[in-house]
Amino acid sequence: MTLIRDHFQNFKSYQLPKAQLIIADVPYNLGNYAYASNPSWYVDGDNKNGESDKAGKTFFDTDLDFRPAEFMHFCSTMLIKEPKGKKEAPCMVLFCEFEQQFQYIELAKRYGLNNYINLVFRKNFSAQVLKANMKIVGNCEYGLVLYREKLPKFRNNGKMIFNCIEWPRENDVEKIHPTQKPLKLLEYLIEIFTDPGDIVIDPVAGSGSTIVAAENLGRKAHGFEIKKDFHSAACKWIEESRIVRDEIARFGYAKTKLEKINPILF
Repeated sequence: MTLIRDHFQNFKSYQLPKAQLIIADVPYNLGNYAYASNPSWYVDGDNKNGESDKAGKTFFDTDLDFRPAEFMHFCSTMLIKEPKGKKEAPCMVLFCEFEQQFQYIELAKRYGLNNYINLVFRKNFSAQVLKANMKIVGNCEYGLVLYREKLPKFRNNGKMIFNCIEWPRENDVEKIHPTQKPLKLLEYLIEIFTDPGDIVIDPVAGSGSTIVAAENLGRKAHGFEIKKDFHSAACKWIEESRIVRDEIARFGYAKTKLEKINPILF
């Protein structure tokens, strides 16, 4: 029961363990401009080729069905209680659109998550957009760390952690979902706020990248994804990642990856 094909609203049916960390990328509700900052708006990703069939389209037909209050209720319910020790409390990391930060800060307070830290994820690139040389183009995504009263578990290994975090480019990871977050970024966040063996939950799992990242680090992860195609592709990726980790542990290398690169050797 790692990735459940259901809505997180039905979580009580699955009796999941409560989490040390919840990571979620909530719908931005960009409507027909979902691909406006994405090269997919254009044919072959180049605005010189004209608009593609994704221009003026939404990412998902379920975005408008997303209910932030029910989502925050889920998160508040599924985070473990604050332990007595210092720097051991749970938290959630929320990826959201810039204006959404203010909505979720206030909403979180209604569910006992009274404190927050703003996050900025800085890219060294920006999606090609029409007339990009005539205006400032965005290269950042935004997020929040939300927690109750005690500071969350913080595993920084003595290093200073800034709230402006670099966004790694991943050309070697297949993109399953249009808003998929980099695996290395998720691993970085999971390492900061959890220990091996801790529970990580993603209520809107999409590509399954949170589950892959958590399991790569020896955490236990669960998620929900309602869309059939995303759920199927995510489950495949999760299983393939498990096989690779098992092969590395047994042989010292990922046999299946090498087979894809050079099948003659096998």
